[in-house]
Amino acid sequence: MDPNPEKIIIGIAELVVVHNPAILVTIGLGSCVAISIRDPVARFGGLSHILLPSIAESNNKSNPMKFADSAIEMVVDILLQKGCQKNRLEAKIAGGASMFNISGNTINMGEKNIAAVKKKLDELKIPIVASDTGSNYGRTVEFHIASGIMYVKSAFHGVKEI
Repeated sequence: MDPNPEKIIIGIAELVVVHNPAILVTIGLGSCVAISIRDPVARFGGLSHILLPSIAESNNKSNPMKFADSAIEMVVDILLQKGCQKNRLEAKIAGGASMFNISGNTINMGEKNIAAVKKKLDELKIPIVASDTGSNYGRTVEFHIASGIMYVKSAFHGVKEI
């Protein structure tokens, strides 16, 4: 196995699906959520950095990778095309912070994103095996396809391994 696998950066409203060995990285998750989905047997995995909960509720549908529901469907479709089996897929999620405390503001996009991600994964019967979501701080994620480990880094909370 390659001791220094390639690191691939995934930006906001992007997704990547790759075969071992690779490390998928997304930086600066605030209210956004990173969703990793992996088939440990086929050794494929994907990471998506979503910005909003639902494409159905949006006026601008030009980038389906921006939304929890459509991005998750896209990753799963690509994994299945690559020979992964749906019953082996597992997910890890991170992000969904409440970054701004505005008094009287009841719209918490982080919470809505987390709920949308969980709903879509549940619909697709893909278990969430680990998560680091919510609170009020940003995160950076490194998802290691080979091991399935997601490292969640934050300025004031160090590194969590999930």
